[in-house]
Amino acid sequence: MSLYAAYAGNLDARLMARRAPHSPLRGTGWLSDWRLTFGGEHMGWDGALATIVEAPRAQTFVALYDLAPMDEDSVDRWEGVGLDIYRRMRVRVHTLEGEEPAWCYVLNGYEGGLPSARYLGDIADAAESAGAPYDYVMELRKRPC
Repeated sequence: MSLYAAYAGNLDARLMARRAPHSPLRGTGWLSDWRLTFGGEHMGWDGALATIVEAPRAQTFVALYDLAPMDEDSVDRWEGVGLDIYRRMRVRVHTLEGEEPAWCYVLNGYEGGLPSARYLGDIADAAESAGAPYDYVMELRKRPC
């Protein structure tokens, strides 16, 4: 099993249970010095797509999944790895138990563009259901779209 750090819509455990049914949620944590942003507006079907970029003093809330090998291809397909939309990247996640190495998806597109209101609402709902702090969720809900 490999440790997957999910952000944006993949924070939703119900959604991930459909995409990766053999991969249990392990917990949550933070990507320090990374911020959630949007880009690749021309690549998305409904506005810009979520991604993360390095940013000193920023933090992005993540859910950690023990991704089973049988689910990796499914999640890669969903995220468009074969279509060169996203790529995998290694990161360090800060949890209550300490720092954990994991991987996540990063957009292969330029930062910029706005997400749709529906997409942004789905991301905020997913963060809330995953237990993200209130101020983090509210910041998502106030973003321009």
